[in-house]
Amino acid sequence: MLRGKNIWIIGASSGIGAALAKVLNERGARLILSARSEERLRKVSENLSSETIFLPLDITEVEQIKSALGKIEKLDAVIFLAATYQPGSFQNKSLEVSQAIVDVNFKGMLNVVHVVMPRLQKQGNGQLVLCGSVAGYRGLPNAQPYSATKAAIINFAESLYAENKETGIDVKLISPGFVRTPMTDKNDFKMPMIIEPSQAAEAIANGMTRPGFEIHFPKRFTFFMKFLALLPYPLYFAIARKMTKP
Repeated sequence: MLRGKNIWIIGASSGIGAALAKVLNERGARLILSARSEERLRKVSENLSSETIFLPLDITEVEQIKSALGKIEKLDAVIFLAATYQPGSFQNKSLEVSQAIVDVNFKGMLNVVHVVMPRLQKQGNGQLVLCGSVAGYRGLPNAQPYSATKAAIINFAESLYAENKETGIDVKLISPGFVRTPMTDKNDFKMPMIIEPSQAAEAIANGMTRPGFEIHFPKRFTFFMKFLALLPYPLYFAIARKMTKP
């Protein structure tokens, strides 16, 4: 049940985050929305409840996260969706680009978790939802270091889940396949079984109210990727190269 829950979405200005805000608002949740762009957050908030709070912040700055949390009186769930992505071979990416991806996707997630976990632990309840990706199941061509950060988030979420199973804190992992967003618009290959942000948002909202650790979608694609993760390296690499050809 999401009605009346105070849910903080970090990475809410576009894509899955913006679509999820709409779905959770329709289901009666009270929302706190964060992203770097105040202008985009205001636009997302236009069609939401007047109770919606937006708190612009940069997740690479710990003090900004602490300041935002201090303005939230009641917190039932935190959903971390912030990410950045740049396709292309690793050798064609500058060190600055690779570091920015790691800083946002993984270090930014660490910053958020380190700030919010003490609040959830003090409460003895709450939900922490981290967004990985099927790109983190196995290394994909032209997805470095994005796929590496998502693999790290999967591993990190697994550890948190195991540590908090008996504490009352519900840790969940989101593993999306291809979703039509500004990030995937950068890809120059045919993305199999791609879905719309609204479909992803419905899957996440449904998964938040169900038992279990992982929320993955679309199922036909994610189960295929889970199967690929079990394959020996020579066979996996042969299939992966074909998957990402233009």
